[in-house]
Amino acid sequence: MSDLAEVCESQAFILGPKVIELEERIATFSGAEFGIGTSSGTDAELLILMALGVGLGDAVITTPFTFFATASTIVRVGAKPLFVDIDPVTMNLSVPKLRQFLEKECVSHDSGVRTREGLRVRAVVPVHLFGSCCDLAELRRLCNEWKLMLIEDAAQSIGALAPDGDTLLKAGSVGIAGFFSFYPTKNLGAFGDAGMVVTNEPSLAKKLRTVRNHGMEPKYYHEVVGGNFRMDALQAAVLIRKFKYLENWSQRRWDIAQRYHSELMELGIGLPVEPFYESCGWRGHIYHQFVIRTARRDQLQATLNEAGIGTEVYYPLPLHEQQCFRSLGYQTGDFPVAEQTAKECLALPIYPELTNDEQALVILRIREFFRA
Repeated sequence: MSDLAEVCESQAFILGPKVIELEERIATFSGAEFGIGTSSGTDAELLILMALGVGLGDAVITTPFTFFATASTIVRVGAKPLFVDIDPVTMNLSVPKLRQFLEKECVSHDSGVRTREGLRVRAVVPVHLFGSCCDLAELRRLCNEWKLMLIEDAAQSIGALAPDGDTLLKAGSVGIAGFFSFYPTKNLGAFGDAGMVVTNEPSLAKKLRTVRNHGMEPKYYHEVVGGNFRMDALQAAVLIRKFKYLENWSQRRWDIAQRYHSELMELGIGLPVEPFYESCGWRGHIYHQFVIRTARRDQLQATLNEAGIGTEVYYPLPLHEQQCFRSLGYQTGDFPVAEQTAKECLALPIYPELTNDEQALVILRIREFFRA
């Protein structure tokens, strides 16, 4: 009997044995003790914030250069996103700029860290963008120093590693909680929406499971207001079947990335960096996306599209410039690195099924464009 047929036969469509099995596999793979399956990566972050009691009067620090959901979930619980600019090389949250922000804009009180306007800073949410981790070791030390919760947005980086001396840190398992997305385009994708929270905190894991199910424990009794963030068993069954291929798929992405590097490096365009290769090997960057940077981004994208080559811009407008976040008080020019990066980034095709001939065509068209 197939995995999907088994779910249908059992009639356990929401949560159930398949979800538990997936939770255990992803938690172990990520170096965490507990996994909590959710309805999406977005809901995974929302679930964490709700379970930790982040809300009105609170603030959460994150990056302006990321997918919308990273900041929108903070707003949805009533807190304020506080943006810190990115590193110009890695495109991840800049740890030095985070330290500078904390030292200049925040004050540590007995009641916690507060901003000048009196908001209580509860957490930092770094994003391991495009498959490469932030400087997790320094982030953890800085968060510990300021007594802030570290919540990892690992939606794009399942299986990625980062060093801390001789120790290898696994994306998602370093902070108080981390979360993954299993959106179909991710390295491990479902047949629809799904996500997961991982944590090493037993009490938090218990609360996360309660909050994801309407705050219900036991059935029809509610001590807290939760949400409907439950994972479908059919998605879990699909992910379990695909999980055994994840490492090979990620390594194939790495191989594709190395060919791009070797054949595009002479063109003078910005190529992804691999800061953790020496200590982590190919797992230091699992290449959810291969993002180049060029001032001629729009012209290059048009040329590749004309040749039938699909590309994508991640992300064309930083979050602090989005219309819906105007009330936060940010202006164009506040985060110049993120703003410049948004004008130059272009993601090239990178997926395990990309053939050598198809990649050769992509490389040829790019080389022709810059040599014309």
